[in-house]
Amino acid sequence: MANLPLFLAFVAAAALLTITPGLDTVMVLRTASVEGRRPAAMAGAGIALGCLIWGGAVSLGLGALLQASQMAYTAVKMAGAAYLLWLGVKLLIHPRKALEMNADSAPQSGQDAFRRGFLTNILNPKMGVFYITFLPQFVPAGVSVAAYTFFLAGVHVLLAFIWFALLIAATVPLSGFLRRPGAVPALDRLTGGLFVAFGLRLATSSSR
Repeated sequence: MANLPLFLAFVAAAALLTITPGLDTVMVLRTASVEGRRPAAMAGAGIALGCLIWGGAVSLGLGALLQASQMAYTAVKMAGAAYLLWLGVKLLIHPRKALEMNADSAPQSGQDAFRRGFLTNILNPKMGVFYITFLPQFVPAGVSVAAYTFFLAGVHVLLAFIWFALLIAATVPLSGFLRRPGAVPALDRLTGGLFVAFGLRLATSSSR
């Protein structure tokens, strides 16, 4: 490992962001509660494939961009810092009050669940923006930017698989916890503080 402390920091941050309630969590929980464990697992697999495709696209484009131009690197860094700060402040000031769990249009088979999970993720450009702004902070000096960025995206997908497995195995108690008053706002504020910290770190970091 090129930089073990930096990698462990990524794992901790990515794990926290993975378990923060969002669209993926809602989809897996809803599918597990309405259709069962197998369709929920297929939905999680579709989401993971979408993440890997976004990770590959971002790692190739980002690597070429950062290696070609110092100015481009600085522009991406400052844009990423601004985005993270904006997102963090937004979560701190306006956290969600509850997690919406609508059961409309539930998938009817494992194949349908996989397709729904994949399309929901791959058609969401915010995933690409997230990878562009988040992953570069954890790429150590002296490594291939493209390869290491894709590696980090793969680690993020692995963490998501673990989280989905836990969701599917404990659908009832976890969905009940996420519906408790204060649970979602607390997690949103925690994530918001994390985004602000990373945004400040990115903005003040030295150039590569």
